[in-house]
Amino acid sequence: MRSNYEALYSFDSSFRNRYGRIIGVDEAGRGPLAGPVVSAAVFIEEPELLLGVNDSKLLTPDSREELFYKIKKAAKIGVGIATPEEIDVLNIFKATQLSMNRAIRNLFEKGIEGFVIVDGKNLKLLFKNENIVKGDSKSLSIAAASVVAKFIRDKIMIGFSKVYSEYLFEKNKGYPTKEHIESLEQYGPTPFHRFTYRPVIINLKEEILNSWYESGIIGFERYTVGLKKRWKLLKGSDEKV
Repeated sequence: MRSNYEALYSFDSSFRNRYGRIIGVDEAGRGPLAGPVVSAAVFIEEPELLLGVNDSKLLTPDSREELFYKIKKAAKIGVGIATPEEIDVLNIFKATQLSMNRAIRNLFEKGIEGFVIVDGKNLKLLFKNENIVKGDSKSLSIAAASVVAKFIRDKIMIGFSKVYSEYLFEKNKGYPTKEHIESLEQYGPTPFHRFTYRPVIINLKEEILNSWYESGIIGFERYTVGLKKRWKLLKGSDEKV
């Protein structure tokens, strides 16, 4: 792990030499059928405390939790969230950018500014940045951000599992597992689900959508998006919904 840490740290050093202070940014939750997309912006102050940091996808939940608290001690953190409604209205790519901008702004509000290195490609952020493809496996700062974003999102999903117990969010975190799809087929979606994702919209009845709008559970824009996606699916004109 140490040699990997050295590679991650060296990658960041190359950006520090060019730009001075750097901030790593990453997200969690682009693929799930439910819940928010969560982004984190991380400025590392004490990198020597982060020897075990790696891409969050390669970590066990216990290791991720341990590292999250190490990162809190070693770094300044900003967090940004885009809701299921924002994902439906904007699309997941734009909602991801929104959550990233919120995370960076949250860090700036704490007095931490710098050049942003962000995991991904074609991302257009409001702050000076460089996109790094597979950045969570190359950069210590981005890897730390991936751990923070994943840890926080998992906690959110575990919390919502107490509200929507039928969907086993505490286990699947909103991802399209077999059990999650079966729950959608049996119980239908919740307002916490993403209406623009095919496994959700095919199980969302129009009368339920109408009732959520009429009772104020969802807004007009999201209601309209849900109706359009459902109509396209029924007409067979948008197989990928």
